[in-house]
Amino acid sequence: MPKRFSSLFLPAKRGLAPALLLGTALGAHGQDVYFSQPYATRLHTNPAFTGLVDDYSVTLSYRNQLPLLAGSFVTAQAAADVRLNQPGQHHALGLLINQDRTGAIGYTRFEVGGLYAYHTRIKEKLALSGGLRASYGRQRVGYDNFVFGDQIREDGSVAGPSAESLDFPPVNYFSVGTGAVLYSEQFWLSLAGQHLNQPSLGFRKQSELPLLLNLSGGYKFFKVKPGPGVATREVSYTPVAAYTRQGGSQRVETGIYFTASPVTLGAVYRNIYVPGSVGSQHVLAVVAGVQAGGLRLGYSYDVGLSRLSADLGGAHEVTLALRAFDRLENAHRRLKKRVYPAAPCPTF
Repeated sequence: MPKRFSSLFLPAKRGLAPALLLGTALGAHGQDVYFSQPYATRLHTNPAFTGLVDDYSVTLSYRNQLPLLAGSFVTAQAAADVRLNQPGQHHALGLLINQDRTGAIGYTRFEVGGLYAYHTRIKEKLALSGGLRASYGRQRVGYDNFVFGDQIREDGSVAGPSAESLDFPPVNYFSVGTGAVLYSEQFWLSLAGQHLNQPSLGFRKQSELPLLLNLSGGYKFFKVKPGPGVATREVSYTPVAAYTRQGGSQRVETGIYFTASPVTLGAVYRNIYVPGSVGSQHVLAVVAGVQAGGLRLGYSYDVGLSRLSADLGGAHEVTLALRAFDRLENAHRRLKKRVYPAAPCPTF
């Protein structure tokens, strides 16, 4: 800890110290937030998912991580994408807005990015999507919840502002990412890299936003395959797996989704390793979602399986999507070989 914080006094609030450590880790090491519904927040996962699942969609996401702490880590996200009809449905555009906030230390990180994807057919039943993402970000730390030693009177009450020098101005940065998705009507394989330019997030000293690599995929087994009609029914189960690495942190996930239209249920086991922590965190994310017409609503809860993750209180996550997908028109285009296979990944 820097010397100028040697007189720092933190109120004895349950969970404030862990929250401070969390915010410090996220700020200093620049770790990105992760979601328990990666396919509802798929534009965050890989820009190549832009325009791949729906004709167009708008998705709002809210994640409250570590709710038992005095300052939980809250993420709010808005995403939108549209597949362009001309020329040939090859192109798609997207917008992604993300804000992370830690209440205990006033840490906030805001990011807005534009996305582009190009879709092409490799074979009759095999297609490839490539995507790009360019983002502007701003990171800052507030000090409203900090109480320093020179503010404490002899009777224990808190005096006026501190004389401590808090010279941590906000940091602005630009980030670039790319990705690709190879898919058919039953399997997909996704590879994405974010922060390829590793922008600086240093306040007083240089620290970079580490390169994030994500590899994920799955295979959908149909029990009842949906047809071209609007009211068609799907019954399927989909095993999924993912590996993510950012800096020295690693995350391995494996799980399964079950869909019986209009309901989707899922369970994903997550093993998280962070350098310097006491062992790995083991988490089970339980996912439930429902789709009615052009509306999707999803909820997930992270159940801590290890002592550390259980003590921190897991995470609540809610997603709401408005989307459009014309099955009749899509079937017509597919018959004329003017469209690509429908991406089989879950929607939550």
